[in-house]
Amino acid sequence: MKTVLITGANKGIGFETARQLLKQGYFVYLGSRSKNNGLKAEEQLKAEGLYNVEAIQLEVTDINSVIKAKATLAGKITALDVLINNAGIPGPQPQNVSLVDLVHLRQLFETNYFGVIQTTQQFLPLLKKSDAPSIVNVSSEVGSLTMQTTPGRRANWDNYQTYGSSKTALNAFTVMLANELSGTKFRVNSVTPGYTATDLNDFNPQGKTVAQGAKVIVDVATQQLPGTSGKFFGEQGEISW
Repeated sequence: MKTVLITGANKGIGFETARQLLKQGYFVYLGSRSKNNGLKAEEQLKAEGLYNVEAIQLEVTDINSVIKAKATLAGKITALDVLINNAGIPGPQPQNVSLVDLVHLRQLFETNYFGVIQTTQQFLPLLKKSDAPSIVNVSSEVGSLTMQTTPGRRANWDNYQTYGSSKTALNAFTVMLANELSGTKFRVNSVTPGYTATDLNDFNPQGKTVAQGAKVIVDVATQQLPGTSGKFFGEQGEISW
């Protein structure tokens, strides 16, 4: 049975991604900053008849927590097949880069960028033992420089300027890691679920459902397409960096 670790998996898109992967026959480890919230998510999934799931306390901004989670997982499995770096924060609005409080900017990068890197670094040894390891970094179209510089871009993107900059950095990490691991069995990709109604946007009814948002993450994580690495995907397929 293939194994998956999802960060920030106790709620929102991460939780729904876990549900969909469980239905596809994966064993899913729910990374959760709060162990209690993770256990509640685990119980909910088991109540739905999805039993191959276990919560693990994992705070991506705390290296000691990441190391402990790695040790816990290494004691349970011999290889990790998929790492989905989903944990992220939106930051307070408005987010004009000319006025942003650097405290808030650093908080965004600690979770959305540095947290992803140190989590990935720690779990690489377990991933290397998989026959087809996949790393999926959950990004956003507001991190696409191409889309940001395209005439007619959506006006409300100005509400997410600093969030977008952290996702641009995340996309750069995806490309660099994919290049470093080229020629190996690894696939490293970014994916945007699109504007989805979650607590990141106060469950805006204009957003897609979490089931819709999670589907593209699941597709990228599970479709073993040879040579597909260092790419950025949305629900319509590959998108520009």
